[in-house]
This record gives sequence, C-alpha cells and structure tokens, in this order.
Amino acid sequence: MNDVMLLDCTLRDGGYVNDWKFGRDNIVSIFERVVEAGTDIIEIGFLDERRPFDPDRSIMPDTDCVERIYGGLDRKQTMVVGMIDYGTCSLDHIRPASECFLDGIRVIFKKHLREAALAFCAELKALGYKVFAQLVSVTSYDDAEMLDLIRLANDVRPFAVSIVDTYGLMHQDNLIHYFDLLNDGLDASIALGYHAHNNFQMGYANCIAVLNRKMHGDVNRSMLVDGSIYGMGKSAGNAPIELIAMFMNHRMGKHYDVSQILESIDSNISAFYQSATWGYNMFYYLAASNDCHPNYVSYLMQKQTLSVKSINDILGRLEGEKKLLYDKNTIERLYLEYQKNEVNDDAAMAQLREKLGRRPILLIGPGSSMKKQKEKVLSFYESEKPLVVSINRIPEYLNPDYIFLTNSKRYVGLATRLARERYSIIATSNVTGTTADAFDYVLNFSALIDPDAEFIDNSLAMFLKVLVSLGVPFVTLAGFDGYSGRRKNYADPNMEYDFVRHKAEYLNGYMRKVLQDLQDSLEVRFLTDTLY
Repeated sequence: MNDVMLLDCTLRDGGYVNDWKFGRDNIVSIFERVVEAGTDIIEIGFLDERRPFDPDRSIMPDTDCVERIYGGLDRKQTMVVGMIDYGTCSLDHIRPASECFLDGIRVIFKKHLREAALAFCAELKALGYKVFAQLVSVTSYDDAEMLDLIRLANDVRPFAVSIVDTYGLMHQDNLIHYFDLLNDGLDASIALGYHAHNNFQMGYANCIAVLNRKMHGDVNRSMLVDGSIYGMGKSAGNAPIELIAMFMNHRMGKHYDVSQILESIDSNISAFYQSATWGYNMFYYLAASNDCHPNYVSYLMQKQTLSVKSINDILGRLEGEKKLLYDKNTIERLYLEYQKNEVNDDAAMAQLREKLGRRPILLIGPGSSMKKQKEKVLSFYESEKPLVVSINRIPEYLNPDYIFLTNSKRYVGLATRLARERYSIIATSNVTGTTADAFDYVLNFSALIDPDAEFIDNSLAMFLKVLVSLGVPFVTLAGFDGYSGRRKNYADPNMEYDFVRHKAEYLNGYMRKVLQDLQDSLEVRFLTDTLY
C-alpha cells in the first residue's frame, strides 16, 4: 500500500509544549531520525511572520529561515512540509517551491474562513507547493458546511485534505461519518488525511479505524495519517507515531524503522516530557466530554471553588458555536449564574443572629501561623472561651463550633469527615449538595460576593460581611496570614493554589481595602501574624 503515507508532526505540533524551542541540535536530530525511520512526510514547524527568527525554534517567519535551519540536511525520500495558520504568514514571506527547502505547505483554518483559506491554498499551489488543507475542529462542521468545503477543495485540488480533530472529540462513529463524506465527495486526485488528538485516548484507535477503511478496500485514493514522537503535542497530545508505524508495518506491509523513533524519544523528547507533561488527563477529558474548548475547563478549574460535578454542570450549559469558540465573558456569566443558586436566608440569618451575638468569636483560617503560633491561639481560646468558626476546613487542634463553607471543592474533600463528625455548618448556597436540609444554615451566595472584584468569592470577606449583617461588634482572627509569592501560604500543603503566588499582591491589597471599608461596622483583631 504505497499510497498510504505516515506524517510526523513533532517539530510543529510538539512545539506547543515548549514554545517550539527544541534547540538547534535537537531539531536536527529529530529531523534525521524521522527521515532515517523512513517516514513519508515530516512537518518541520510553523511559518509565522509574527515570530522572529531563532535557530533554536521550529517556528520561522519566512521560507528563507527554513533554509537557514534545515538547509543541507539529507531528506532522502521524505517529503518536507511546513504549516501556516491561515492569516499568520502572507505570500510575501514565501518563495516559490523551486527556491525553498520545503516540498509542501499545510494550511490550517477554521470553517468560517474556508473560502478565503482555500483561495490562499490555490496561490501556494501556483508557487509550486504540494498544498494540504487542514480542517481545524472538524466536528464544528455540519454536513452542508462539509459539502461546501468539498466543493471549494475540488476547485483548488490541493495535494491533500485532512480531518483535524483539534479537541480530541471524536469516536469512531462520527470520525467515519466525516471520513466517508470527504472520501465520497473529494476529487480522486486529492489525498485524504487524519490528524488525531488524544483527549479520549482515541488517537491511536482512530488512526487504525481510518487505515482499516483502506485495508478493506473502501478507499481508492491516497491517504495519510499524522503522528508525533511519544505523542508530543498540545493539550492531551497526539497519536504516537511509533504506534502507528508499528501497526502499518504489521498490517500494511510498511517497513518503517521504529527503533529510530524510539531512539528519538530517549535522546530528544524525554527531557521535554519531564517538565511539561502531555497526554490523557482529567482536564482534557472534561473538555472533550463536553465538546468544548479546553480554555473553558481551565477557567473553571483555576477558580479552585468548584467540584468536578459543578464544572461538568456549567460546561453543559454552553451552547452552539460558543462551545468551541472560547468566550471568556460567556464562561464568567455561566459561572456566576451557577454559583448564585438563590435562596431565602432570612430564617438562617435570624437564627445565627441569636447564636453568634452573645459570645466573642474566634475566626480560624488556613494559614501556616496556626501551626507556628499554636500556643498563642490556645492561650486565647482558654482565656476568652470564644465561639470558634473555621472557614472551609476542620482545624487540627481546636474543635470548631461552626464551619463556614463557601467552596464546593473544599466541601467534597471534607464530606466524609463531615458525615462522620458532627459540626454545625453554615454554607453558602453555591456549595454542592446544598438543599433545604443539607446544612444547618444556608446563606445566599449572591448577597455575600463582591461582583466587582477579580475573585468575587473571597471567603474571609464573605464571612465578615455576614458578621456585619448579624450586628456582631468585633471578631478575632487567627490563621489569616495574607499571601506571599515566596513561601507556603497554607498550614495544609494540599490547600495551596497555584495562582496565589502570582496574585499575592492583589489579594493582600484587596483584603486591606475590605478591612478598611468595614472598620466603622466591625472591629477586627488579628491574633496571629498577618500581611493584611
């Protein structure tokens, strides 16, 4: 089956992991090993006029820079191609193919740009290149749009049209549906390709599925499948080329030297994997299972306030084109709407006013000062006999009278102990599982947040607002240390948030302003050291 080709995209798609900085020696080594393996096509990086030339990077502003990095290397029988994300590299930066190291150029484009992108492909073809039309996010096409794409492609007749499963959403039923539409409609001279992503661990299996169409005689045109060394690539990564090559050797009579690829994993790729792991994980599963852009998942997970169930619920509210075209305003709106979960908390507030207004209150936070100044905290507790309220955690050495829960993620982590040990719980209405009888007191979330803040649901600010509403005159705080970008911020390392180190100054400044605004309504005393 000499009309089935294997394409390596490590130096291009793998570059999303390391900003294309493989290093000059690694670039040369990867190129040479892929060629020695007998791979039919190698993609050597992006052409992007916005990026300056860097001999250590496989992203280049023009075709002259391709020559500066790869010129003189022995390509043997391997076709060499580059990639352009349509609109990022104009024809002014591309010499005719006869004057370039490249044999072909792959053009990626979203469906709304298909007409202009195919016209650009025609211009590249006129310059002598083998041109590949790469259908980004193919699952966004409906059948009518795909038939229109086929019409445009048949007018241009590129070397190949490739299905690109950008977000790894495909299982074999919808993959084969798109594959058959293209196979039935494209001119017989156009090769048909497939580029997998691995969000569902389906990259390799889907490659086998399309190759099986060829082996079973259902395809009478040239075909190509993409892979990268060790699956290196954006997000969940790609189909590992070493696996595809092995399959094609065993089942399709190919003779790729897989050992060359394995050598490259060991010598060129492993070092990048240690510092920037790619491949299947829950993050990319959530994106793929909800047919949505991964940035939506990233936004919600970085909140560090939501359980996985809550994240799934919010992602399920995305609709239409918004699913795959990331819109920060949309996900912010859905997050806030989900969190609000309006309740009438008049009765809860009346009961708390009765119970919290009669004794001094010690509010316990998660800061490391709870360990460092333990004796001071215990001494205060013994002498003042305060009501103890702990925020989003169960303290180690004080038995709290109340736990204030505002964070669904924290609640899930505490649920087993809360079911076993009896605490009075004050929960805001956004917390997973909140019903009329789930907790002792349920307070309206939207009444306590600060919609103008970058982090609208600061738990300390929320509880201080509760105390003001209850008419409590003063409160003592322990374990509210403030945030540092240099040291650990929590007594329990499992509570650390990655984003805190980058937002420490903002978070401290915000809390200082909250305390200043409340000073006429509530006296706040700090028992332990604080940056506030």
